[in-house]
Amino acid sequence: MRVGGEHYRTIWASDDGASVRAIDQRRLPFDFEVVTLRSSSEVAAAIADMTVRGAGLIGAAAGYGMALACRDAAADRDPGPTIERAAHELLASRPTAVNLEWAVERQRAAIAGLRGAELVERSMATAERIADDDVAACASIGRHGAELLSAIHQRTGRVVNVLTHCNAGWLAFVDHGTATAPIYTAHDQGIPVHVWVDETRPRNQGSRLTAWELAEYGIAHTVIADNAGGHLMQHGEVDIVITGSDRTSATGDVANKIGTYLKALAARDNGVPFYADLPSSTIDWALTDGVEETPIEHRDPAEVTHVDALVDGEQRAVRIVPEGTPAANYAFDVTPARLVTGIITERGISEASAEGLRAMFAAAPERMDDD
Repeated sequence: MRVGGEHYRTIWASDDGASVRAIDQRRLPFDFEVVTLRSSSEVAAAIADMTVRGAGLIGAAAGYGMALACRDAAADRDPGPTIERAAHELLASRPTAVNLEWAVERQRAAIAGLRGAELVERSMATAERIADDDVAACASIGRHGAELLSAIHQRTGRVVNVLTHCNAGWLAFVDHGTATAPIYTAHDQGIPVHVWVDETRPRNQGSRLTAWELAEYGIAHTVIADNAGGHLMQHGEVDIVITGSDRTSATGDVANKIGTYLKALAARDNGVPFYADLPSSTIDWALTDGVEETPIEHRDPAEVTHVDALVDGEQRAVRIVPEGTPAANYAFDVTPARLVTGIITERGISEASAEGLRAMFAAAPERMDDD
């Protein structure tokens, strides 16, 4: 993707491999800043405070965090304890996104028994591979998903109206994104697309991040309040709903930003197709009941009681509820597979079911861990 005409990934290693650089998403859309992370602990903190956020990007960041830990441990007689401390710290930073655990386990497998220069080289090569695979998967998701938008345009002969929730754009991954990838691909193919952008309370990833990146790409979009989606669907203003997923069960249940489940209910009631776009690294093959078994992150209530705003040219947290009012902050909800029209992955489009996913990803766990 491009920012001001210059290509960026959301995260990348420095030339000497001693640090990692990432776009600070807390500052967007008011300021574009790049931060430097010099240790696995700094990477874990950046994941926890959402300097970096989004399923694929969290996984890539964890991969780089493990590489930094390996660099720190390379001179140790036994690098294992240092690396394992880093792994546990990274795993604790965000519990819902399965990509984080997937990336840490991929690093563990790649570096087992190594030390010294070989440990440093293999861990960084694995981190780069995780990031590159994320880019390739998202590009493929874009190609498959664009076929749906093309079919809608051919059938209606008008602009395709897409509704999306949260930010599953290039900012949530290393590049391209998932929910936005078909939009970008369709736009590049000359298909007219307009995006309804849910604001996505409480952190407003839609109004702050999705709207910003769509504007950078030149795609027509309109920010709406979270509760407006059902109204738009009732009145035929939405052709398709496309969201991402932070953890997908082996049976097709989709965990995504809080509020996604309500969009799926409205879509089902109004006959609007609802798709979840995700790389295979987001599928938790051991999870069979996403609604009951998915760990749901509870974040700081201050994200509900306050909102970031630009005040006199400075970004500030502004209180929006009475002083002393308690708040609950559930970060995710789970949309059951019965409400999901289909799942779009790098392999194509499948039914949201155990049979559909397994047919598309034969021996998936072994394939995903293969370096």
